[in-house]
Amino acid sequence: MPDTNSNIMSELTKEQTNQLTDFDWSKISKKQEGYTPEERKKLDEVYQKRLTSIKPHTVVEGTVVSINDKEVVVNIGYKSDGVIPRSEFRYNPDLKVGDKVDVYIEKVEDKTGQLVLSHKKARASSSWRRVVQAHENNETVIGYIKCRTKGGLIVDVFGLEAFLPGSQIDVKPIKDYDAFVGSKMEFKVVKINEELKNVVVSHKALIEDEVEKQKAEIISKLEKGQILEGVVKNITSYGVFVDLGGIDGLIHITDLAWGRISHPEDIVKLDQKIQVVILDFDDEKKRIQLGYKQLQPHPWDNLDPNLKVGDKVKGKIVAVIDYGAFLEIAPGIEGLIHVSEMSWNQHLRSAQDFVKVGDEVEAVVLTLDREEKKISFGMKQLTPDPWASIKDKYPVGSKHKGIVRNITAYGVFVELEPGVDGLVHISDLSWDKKIKHPSEISKKGEELEVVVLEIDTNNRQLKLGHKQLQENPWDVYETVFTVGSIHKGTIVSKDDKKAIVSLTYGVEGIVPIRQLVKEDGKIAEVDETLDFKVTEFDKEAKKIVVSHTRTYKDEMAKEKETVKENLKKINESVEKTTLGDILKEKIEKKKGE
Repeated sequence: MPDTNSNIMSELTKEQTNQLTDFDWSKISKKQEGYTPEERKKLDEVYQKRLTSIKPHTVVEGTVVSINDKEVVVNIGYKSDGVIPRSEFRYNPDLKVGDKVDVYIEKVEDKTGQLVLSHKKARASSSWRRVVQAHENNETVIGYIKCRTKGGLIVDVFGLEAFLPGSQIDVKPIKDYDAFVGSKMEFKVVKINEELKNVVVSHKALIEDEVEKQKAEIISKLEKGQILEGVVKNITSYGVFVDLGGIDGLIHITDLAWGRISHPEDIVKLDQKIQVVILDFDDEKKRIQLGYKQLQPHPWDNLDPNLKVGDKVKGKIVAVIDYGAFLEIAPGIEGLIHVSEMSWNQHLRSAQDFVKVGDEVEAVVLTLDREEKKISFGMKQLTPDPWASIKDKYPVGSKHKGIVRNITAYGVFVELEPGVDGLVHISDLSWDKKIKHPSEISKKGEELEVVVLEIDTNNRQLKLGHKQLQENPWDVYETVFTVGSIHKGTIVSKDDKKAIVSLTYGVEGIVPIRQLVKEDGKIAEVDETLDFKVTEFDKEAKKIVVSHTRTYKDEMAKEKETVKENLKKINESVEKTTLGDILKEKIEKKKGE
């Protein structure tokens, strides 16, 4: 910007040349005025014409006329220059003399007559509008990182202080925030708050935009089965992330090796260069599934060609689950040993009860499919099957002692030997006791004597009995408690429908309530001992129904029947005698005539 004072003086020289030529310099002394009032008035008019019209609290453009370590002097075309602290230009370390800058006029003159300017306030007055515009238009802005703050950095953007979260500095985690202080970077305005005038910026967003473009370009050239070279970027428990040159792909842990591994670090290391094959990719989500083991020879290609079903093998247990364990017989070749194939013992409920990871075991090949690359094993086949000679060892009717392994609501499972057990149904536990639950007779782990009732070799099942060890007392009861027989009994319990009566031999009978009526019309009560007549006997159901009422009613009925029969006989006798007499009388009368 041209020097205003020089322009003014140039104009002054043109207009007052004649006056200055004729000026009497001898009349001027140190204490005398340099200009006459008329001259000063004219000089002021010329000076005012050349000065920029300025108003306080407005923003104007000025020119940097000098710079030192502490201050920047700016000329705005006024009669004096303004001095601005250098700190207000910290965001622009490349500032130089002659640069145009916006300044805010705080005061035309302070107490010392100095023009007071502010570059910071000038920037702030228009900065918010520029920030909002940049946010709406998704523009890239340049900011100066002023200092570090909690959780991030403070950035000067258009003169406004914006917050740069630590997570938005770069796509990679940043530990040293101080390294960025004092530098200029490009940002995107990602969030603004009109009310609080808060601004949040991100440098990471710019990087991600660029990365997305690179990803789209790379994915457009990908093909399944394509082999690429990448660098191991991150290792997790479930897989490995590989940088393919601008885009990441994931090798799942199952695609790292043909064999079972505990952690991906067993196979690869960070920053290691590896070759991978593309298994699949998603254009929309930009996910790439990679394979590493697929570039290695398949272990099944080296499997012994002579191996067949029935062969014995040795291997190591590499995994144990509830329903079985996986046996590895060679690196990358493993098969399942189902829990049912571990032992002839039918009570082996979980594989953890039998083997653990790392165990070296022998097994027999049960199935082998080379095309599907599947194999399964069995361990119990290494010992004789106890059911092969079951009929010889446990014939029907034979007696044995076993261990109660399990108790259910319907019976007791008794193990005669490992792999051989049978069920004692609840109905075969006792002849005379009414059992609500088998636990009333036996407990788990106790020894119980049984007799073999039935053998089902196809289903590998034994039907056992416990009560059959004794004679059936109901065979005797059948001869004692015949229908119509009368026995003494004591009422032990009663409800609205029936009563239970204790009879001889510890047998219980059932009495319907209506059959408890005594001769006096009252209902018999608990603890009363009375005569009871057997009205029903069911040996199979172990059921005896008795009645007290029938004991006297049947007797009364019998007596009535006896009286009736006697009367009938008497009447018949009387009738016969009377008829004979009449006939005899008539015969004799005829003879007389």
